[in-house]
Amino acid sequence: MAEASEFPVAPSEVELSAGVITYEDTGGDGPVIVLLHGVAMNGSLWRNVVDRLRGDFRCVVPTLPLGGHRRPMRPDADLSVLGVARLVAEFLEVLDLQDVTLVMNDWGGAQSLVADRRDQRIGKLVITSCEAFDNYPPGLPGSNLYASAKLPGGLSLAFALLKLRPMRRLPVTWGRMSKRPVPHAVMDEWFRPLWTSPEIRRDLRKYVLGVPPKAELSRWSERLADFDRPALVVWAAEDKVMPPEHGRRLAELLPQGHLVEVADSYTLIPEDQPTVLAAHISAFLLKGASS
Repeated sequence: MAEASEFPVAPSEVELSAGVITYEDTGGDGPVIVLLHGVAMNGSLWRNVVDRLRGDFRCVVPTLPLGGHRRPMRPDADLSVLGVARLVAEFLEVLDLQDVTLVMNDWGGAQSLVADRRDQRIGKLVITSCEAFDNYPPGLPGSNLYASAKLPGGLSLAFALLKLRPMRRLPVTWGRMSKRPVPHAVMDEWFRPLWTSPEIRRDLRKYVLGVPPKAELSRWSERLADFDRPALVVWAAEDKVMPPEHGRRLAELLPQGHLVEVADSYTLIPEDQPTVLAAHISAFLLKGASS
C-alpha cells in the first residue's frame, strides 16, 4: 500500500461561486467516479483507492473547503453543510460530469443533494461510513471540533496540538477515525493549511458552526428514499464514530440500496481497507454495466 502523500495525478483547478477548488482527474473514457473526503482532509484520502480503480474508471477527486484546502474561499461564501453540498453539485455542473458515481466517506453532506433536488447528475451513490441522520458533528472527535470552533482561537490551538504526533491517536482527535495510523506525511499535508492560514481556519469554522438543526439533518437522510438509482452502502463494522446501525438504516431507506460491512476498519475505510473498498466499488459499477 502506498504511504506517500502525493496523489497519483497532477491537480487542476476550477472556479466556483465560492472560490477556486482544486481537484485531481485521472482522465480516460471509463465511467466517472467522484470521490469526496471529510473535514480537515483533502483528496489524498482516496490515493490508495484511486490507484486500484484508475485502470477501469475515470476518478475525479475534488478537495472541498473543509479545512484541508489550500486556497481560501471568498469571505461571503456559504460554507454551511448545505452550502458545501451545493458546491459539489456546482462542481459537477461546471465540469459537465454526467451520470457520475458519487462516493463519500466521513463527510455525509452530499446526502443533502437528494433532499435539495440537485442530484440530477448522479447516476449511482456509494456511501461509506459517514455522517448520517443526526450524527453531525460525528462522535467524540466531531464534538471536540465543534467545541473548539466555538471558542476564539480554538481551532488554531486544536490543530497546533496535532503537530505533536502522539496527539493524533487520541480518541478525541483521530484515534477513532482509522484503525491504523494515517501516515504522518499525509496528515501533515491535511493539517498544514489550518496551521498556516487564518482564512482557512475561518472557512472551517463557518462549516463546523453551520450545521442545521437535528430535525433538518434527519429529513435529509430520510429523503434518500427518493433516490431511485443504484446505491451501495459500505460501512466499517467496527466504526467508533459513525454507528454501524446508520449504515443499515441507510441501506433500507434507499430503494436500490445494498449494504456491505467491512471488517478490521474504522471510519476511514480508504485508509484502513483500500483494497477491499476499491473491490466493492468496482464490483458494484461493473455489475451495473453488465445488467
